[in-house]
Amino acid sequence: MLVLGLCMVAKGDFTFSTPTNLGLPVNSFDHDRSPSIRADGLEMYFTSERDGGEGTIDIWVSTRAKKEDDWGAPTNLGPTINTWEWQTSPCISADGLELIFNDWGLWVVRRATVSDPWGEKEKDSLINVNTSNVNSGPCLSSDGLSLFLFSWEKKELYVSTRPTRDELWSEPVNLGPTVNGVNSTWENSRPGISADGLVLFFTSDRPGGSGNTDLWMTRRSTIDGPWSEPVNLGPTINSGRWEYHPEISADGRSLLFCSNRDYSDHDIYQAEVRPVVDLNGDGQVDGKDLLCMAAQWDTDDTLCDIGPYAWGDGIVDVQDVVALAEYIGKDINDPTLIAHWPLDETEGILTRDIISGNDAYIMGNPIWVSDDGQVGGALQLDGVGDYVITASALDPADGPFSVLTWIKGGAPGQVIISQSMGANYLMLDAEGRLMTELASIGLNSSPLISEIKINDGQWHRVALVWNGQYRKLCVDNAVVAEDMQDGLAGSGNRLYIGAGRNTETGTYWSGMIDDVRIYNRVVRP
Repeated sequence: MLVLGLCMVAKGDFTFSTPTNLGLPVNSFDHDRSPSIRADGLEMYFTSERDGGEGTIDIWVSTRAKKEDDWGAPTNLGPTINTWEWQTSPCISADGLELIFNDWGLWVVRRATVSDPWGEKEKDSLINVNTSNVNSGPCLSSDGLSLFLFSWEKKELYVSTRPTRDELWSEPVNLGPTVNGVNSTWENSRPGISADGLVLFFTSDRPGGSGNTDLWMTRRSTIDGPWSEPVNLGPTINSGRWEYHPEISADGRSLLFCSNRDYSDHDIYQAEVRPVVDLNGDGQVDGKDLLCMAAQWDTDDTLCDIGPYAWGDGIVDVQDVVALAEYIGKDINDPTLIAHWPLDETEGILTRDIISGNDAYIMGNPIWVSDDGQVGGALQLDGVGDYVITASALDPADGPFSVLTWIKGGAPGQVIISQSMGANYLMLDAEGRLMTELASIGLNSSPLISEIKINDGQWHRVALVWNGQYRKLCVDNAVVAEDMQDGLAGSGNRLYIGAGRNTETGTYWSGMIDDVRIYNRVVRP
């Protein structure tokens, strides 16, 4: 994912908001960690070293009357559960009637209703789980029949099951080398499972992270399906410090986790989980995106499958329409948009990248057009020496991406967007047809050429889309050419807008270019 715009393989794409510290009264100055929220969102259990407890580390609970309310002042669970020992890693069942936690082994307490006090703690039902290898980080599935945990000794993730909630937990089963790695020294711990059982978040110090420990996720298409290769949640969530103990809310809209990212005590943070809703990458969520979704109806299209959870449920249907409708007409902040030059200036030699600050230089003497662009203003190039030069914005070898822009005019052989000393991303062939020269490395690499001529004096929205397997050319929200590639040649060089990769004569664009966008995900025409 991407998250990174998280471009995942199993279900829909999603992103995260910037994490926020839960603040007082939940977080104190004494290491507040391990959040676990009841499915209705009205109770949150966590551990803390704050004053007023029974021992060094106790379990506390904070409540609220409605999900929209702030959390109330935490209450210590008292001597029935907390002792002078360390009580850690609380996990509340979805119905709020069972609480599993760690106290040098796993224990469980139960209650008849959420208004009743907790009963005496016991661990007989966990006799098969409390071995020397597997004994911490409990995380219950929404039906209460699967218990994910990790081994202190092995530093690997396991799952235990039971046929009913009245029976013993089974001996834990290792989640396997895809998740845990093969003969590795990685530390994988503190899992958190989504309510649909298809996404498992966990903590790991494996390579590819941002800090000491990061949050990762693995997915499966069905409850009985295999887990996918884990993906790092990316720099929005993971800092250069410690991120650990993820907890996903039952509705899939919030991710809670622990961190010392602000160089303070360990606190609990929260980030929103957001689906990618600008499906066609035009900066708006409107009827065009609904049409994109309709074109993928009853499929498992990963971009359009955004409901009921942001990661989807395996089919594009009414659940996805409901999810999309929530965002129609609203301003969106799409973190998968990594560069955007609107080309709306009216003068000067710079054009702003309003996303990442990668402002570009105007070369030659192009004309700023304020009233004839397709999205605001545009830049009129003369086909002789006018072009725009940007700093590095994209390496095609890094993964999925989309490059889009509006164009008007042009002549055969001229280039819309290229990478210096790399490849011409979007250009016209000798007959004026849209094509790309960006391809894999090797003897079999070749351009992809469409049958669509676009130098007819009309505005056209053109795009190059790469999903990690297929490269596609799009014109006016339709795929006009596609093929399979083993990969794409990498390059981190600067980009040219309106000139070929070597700025050679004959490649300069003669016409208008407007609204250049680059996404680190696939857009859907």
